[in-house]
Amino acid sequence: MKSRKLLSVYLFLLFLAVAAMYSLRQINQKQKHPVTPRDYNEIRAGGILRIMTEYSSSDYYISGDTIEGFQYELSRAIAQIAGLEIQILLEMSLSESFKALDENKCDAIARNIPVTSEIKEKYLFTHPIVMNKQVLIQRTSEANNGIDPLRNQLDLAKKTIHIPHNSPALLRLQHLEHEIGDTIYIAEEPAYSSEQLAIMVAKGDIDFAVCDLQAARTLKKDFPQIDIDTDISFTQLQAWAVRKSSPALADSLNSWFGKIRKEGIYNKIYKRYYNGQRK
Repeated sequence: MKSRKLLSVYLFLLFLAVAAMYSLRQINQKQKHPVTPRDYNEIRAGGILRIMTEYSSSDYYISGDTIEGFQYELSRAIAQIAGLEIQILLEMSLSESFKALDENKCDAIARNIPVTSEIKEKYLFTHPIVMNKQVLIQRTSEANNGIDPLRNQLDLAKKTIHIPHNSPALLRLQHLEHEIGDTIYIAEEPAYSSEQLAIMVAKGDIDFAVCDLQAARTLKKDFPQIDIDTDISFTQLQAWAVRKSSPALADSLNSWFGKIRKEGIYNKIYKRYYNGQRK
């Protein structure tokens, strides 16, 4: 009798083990199945456009009890024209934003992303939203013990410049190394955005960073000790990005941007955040 009972227990445990293994296999198989990317038809059917942007003093921020920002207001304007609900997701890192786009966690990246051939190989851009350029963030002489800011790019030799990990500024700095014929030490920071690095320069934690001119102008209002007058790049076209598997969404975004430009909405938003006309 005891042997029969033990056999029954063993068989029952074996059954549980096999069932658990089968369940785990099913879960693993489901996880391996790629998530189907969303294009305009899927977004329209669900009624929600998921946009990822950066929490910063120009793109998206909280002022008192309201949310403001250049990308935030552009997103709201598009929502009204498109008849869609906009879900805004925040991510400081541009490389992590692209990863989220790849993994179908968002539908578009709403940031001023430089339109480069390297990024165009992997993603679709909307029509340009702004004209911008990258500038060196350093301290003024008054905030740096009388040391004058660098004005000649040749003087960047042997200097350490901090940028976010996988920042579009990386390629420009690498090209600049070749142009000046000397080494520029590039420190990629995975935990900080370009705006955060600029603030670290202002506080004296680091000496050099790179930031978009538009964002740098906004930062200088709060941190007058930073100097933003040395260019790192030429003027660039900057735009939003979507997956290459979402061409209909890219076309729709371009159409919506065209409408808000035609109606004068875009100019009002741009002037408010980039021409010093905030309330």
